[in-house]
Amino acid sequence: MSEREDSGLVRHLGKILAAAAAWAFLGAMVLPAAQAQTSGEPVLIGVSGPLTGQNAQYGAQWKKGFDLALEEVNGKGGIKGRPLQYVFEDSQADPRQSVAIAQKFVSDPKIVVEVGDFSSTASMAASPIYQRAGLVQFGFTNSHPNFTKGGDYMWSNSISQADETPRLAKYAADLGLKRLAVLYLNTDWGRTSDKIFIDSAKGFGADVVASEGYQPDEKDFRSTLVRVRDAKPDGIVLISYYADGALIARQVRSVGLTQPIVAIGSVYSPKFIELGGEAAAGVYTESNFFPSDPRPEVQSFVTKFRARYNEEPDDFNAVAYDTIILLAAVMNQYGTDRKAIHDGLGLIKDVPSVIYGKATFNPETRRVAGAGAVYLVVKNGQFELWDGKKPGS
Repeated sequence: MSEREDSGLVRHLGKILAAAAAWAFLGAMVLPAAQAQTSGEPVLIGVSGPLTGQNAQYGAQWKKGFDLALEEVNGKGGIKGRPLQYVFEDSQADPRQSVAIAQKFVSDPKIVVEVGDFSSTASMAASPIYQRAGLVQFGFTNSHPNFTKGGDYMWSNSISQADETPRLAKYAADLGLKRLAVLYLNTDWGRTSDKIFIDSAKGFGADVVASEGYQPDEKDFRSTLVRVRDAKPDGIVLISYYADGALIARQVRSVGLTQPIVAIGSVYSPKFIELGGEAAAGVYTESNFFPSDPRPEVQSFVTKFRARYNEEPDDFNAVAYDTIILLAAVMNQYGTDRKAIHDGLGLIKDVPSVIYGKATFNPETRRVAGAGAVYLVVKNGQFELWDGKKPGS
């Protein structure tokens, strides 16, 4: 190697080292206050939920809510000075995967509480494992009424189907719909919701003239929709997630059905509008959260979320945020071992909450009560508050 080459190499290495030092300095500068104010062994939450597959959007929404809450919690000193973190395992909302993840989490003593899975079906498949191990399974999107009946280590701040589904039936009635056709996801969650909806609709003076289940991986709904069309409904109800709900909405119009569509709150996601395209326009749904809600706790959360992500939050962002804030409060007040978290959930009161205002558990049902509700409709490519007008008026 010539002297010139050797000199050039030295200069090149010098630039690399200088750049590395600069990046290290910048990394230290942008290190969140969250980490700067905490030290020691992190307190770990295990998360079981979808990061890939057809429900991946929900996992992405969770992470944004989690991360915003962690920044806040750790910025205030974490859990007794220790950083709060989570380990997210991708289940694809598949019961087989959620069971494997449960076995992994319960055998890891560093995991002090588990949150998830996304669907009640996936969560309930894993519940016996968490119950036997004495590890709280916090199903924050698990609305199935039987989820918390799986044992005293099953807790939830999700709205139960027993409360949400009658609200959907009332919305359909408020829209003036009397003959309803229901398409429901043929899972335990979907079948339970369908039954509750049918019973509730009668109480609001409506009849369910068709009730059709479909499989989670189903893509072609045309034969089902022909049967729906033949039942002559004046409204179509979807008990679906955003991906299958959007696909059904598109195919509903393709077979000549023009009736209003009313969908359960699980479709409340920007992805529903993106996937549904023009067919999503005019779809009615309901939610426990909406960014324009004037309540101070909602507006505080919305302001922080917009500042971090430059977008509007939705229900799943909000409940994920709430969950971390709640669990952090329990751990700071009652301790970080598995039994202390279990006991603390039954004792904690009035934790600040975006969804509830203040969250307190009923120790018998292990659920929080008192969430508000808003009626929404898709207009101008976005969810908007329902103006009270009936379809066609």
